[in-house]
Amino acid sequence: MNELIGQISLCIERGKVNKAAPYPPDMKEQDGADELAKQAIDTGIDPNEILQGCMTGMQKIGEKFARNEAFVPELLMSAKAMTAVMTHLKPFFQSGNVQRKGKFVIGTVAGDLHDIGKKLVAMVVEGNGWEVIDLGVDVSTDKFITAIDEHPDCIVGMSALLTTTMVNMENSIQTIKEKYPDTKVIVGGAPLSSDYANKINADGYAPDPQGTVELLTGLK
Repeated sequence: MNELIGQISLCIERGKVNKAAPYPPDMKEQDGADELAKQAIDTGIDPNEILQGCMTGMQKIGEKFARNEAFVPELLMSAKAMTAVMTHLKPFFQSGNVQRKGKFVIGTVAGDLHDIGKKLVAMVVEGNGWEVIDLGVDVSTDKFITAIDEHPDCIVGMSALLTTTMVNMENSIQTIKEKYPDTKVIVGGAPLSSDYANKINADGYAPDPQGTVELLTGLK
């Protein structure tokens, strides 16, 4: 791996956003993901290689999070570092020079306003090379359907934190499957399980962000 790419990957894994960022303390006053991404582009490194470095860094922090070796604050810092890199890569995505793995539509289901877990999943999935369409919270079935209309090749992700809104997830999946039987729908959230996912006819269940990435890779 190119040395600059390796440094970018490390900055994302450790959550080093830029040189001014005080976190993590052992990397204080070192260039962060922001500066290193600009250097990589300025020296002519392929944006796809830079994206691969992002994916490696996000995978490592995601695996640590899944093993309870890292926690939400660390994951958020890694996501911020990734966002800094993506700002530099966005023009290349828009020009078609960098190809995404696929499209992932995600939203918290109707009646549920919880956002943090869903946002973490969206950030980690984006960092692993997917185009993410985040519909936000309290997402109605109609809004999911509209998103599928606009992105017919997408995979849909639904989140719920309340047991009282899990039934809305089931209703949305039923409607989606009736209209788009080939569209894959995966679910996640604290009260859910793989058994419940099977019961409501979801195509998969992920307990954490890294699990979502692995599930998407398997469904692609």
